[in-house]
Amino acid sequence: MTRSISKWVQLEQPRLGTRVVFATDEFFGAKERLIDPAEPVFLKDKYDDHGKWMDGWESRRRRGPGLDYCVIRLGVPGVIQGFDIDTSHFTGNYPPQASIEACTSDQEVPEDGWVELLPKTELCGDSHHYLDARDDRVFSHLRLHIYPDGGVARLRIFGEIKADFSGIDGYVDLAAVEHGGRAIACRDEHYGRMHNLTAPGRGVNMGDGWETARRRGPGNDWVIIALGQPGVIERAEIDTAHFKGTYPDRVSLEGGTFASDEQALSDDSDWQTLLPESKVKMDQQHYFDDVLQPIGAVSHVRISIYPDGGVSRIRLFGQVHG
Repeated sequence: MTRSISKWVQLEQPRLGTRVVFATDEFFGAKERLIDPAEPVFLKDKYDDHGKWMDGWESRRRRGPGLDYCVIRLGVPGVIQGFDIDTSHFTGNYPPQASIEACTSDQEVPEDGWVELLPKTELCGDSHHYLDARDDRVFSHLRLHIYPDGGVARLRIFGEIKADFSGIDGYVDLAAVEHGGRAIACRDEHYGRMHNLTAPGRGVNMGDGWETARRRGPGNDWVIIALGQPGVIERAEIDTAHFKGTYPDRVSLEGGTFASDEQALSDDSDWQTLLPESKVKMDQQHYFDDVLQPIGAVSHVRISIYPDGGVSRIRLFGQVHG
């Protein structure tokens, strides 16, 4: 991809409800492995009844015309920004080419309405292929074609969720990934990814949160979150679940209204204090409401931790603005 993927959500995550609903063939490797959140592994001596076990989706060798494909149904429809077609560990059995189509449908496995997002593209073995998609429409399904057969370890689908806030009356978590919230930048994510902060549910372990390396000098770490919709934040939750010897000493929140993510990253003058520096404790949920400052509607929030450490989740409840 020519554009940075770091600010986009991985729409293929099973925890968002995404499923691989169909494959023409999965003789050697189950279709569900294609969206496994874990990085693919190679186990040299592992075999099953079908042959060599591979950590990915793999079809048998075709002996006639045609090609293989699989269909992915997104748990939350979104605008697709790009892909990573990952052929890690597939060396003599990767497909030489692939293409991707998308559609919007209420059907489990749609037959019609497919449009091309990625034309037929050359692939290499044991490689990541970062590829752009340029279409502003919201899609619910994707179809990965491989030519003619073979194995793909993982398909990562990067995009943006466009939530429908019509009819919402009252509080909503404006930072939640299912509502379009997403982390767009951070100071450091050595141990845990910033996108975990807005994921559904509570973290399952320390790896399912955002954690920075240990600081050995002055300063502090931070993350900027783009809200799914600008709003007035009236309650914040900061969850340090599972972080016991690594939680931050203090946290603070700032909010601002910016025309774009790029402006939020470059303009430091428009940030206003939403939550002054506040102490936090290990392995628990912290709720802030009366102490939040009345700064009005904001489009982005910056969470700062002092000086470093790990946070599992952040929830920013408020009223949708406009």
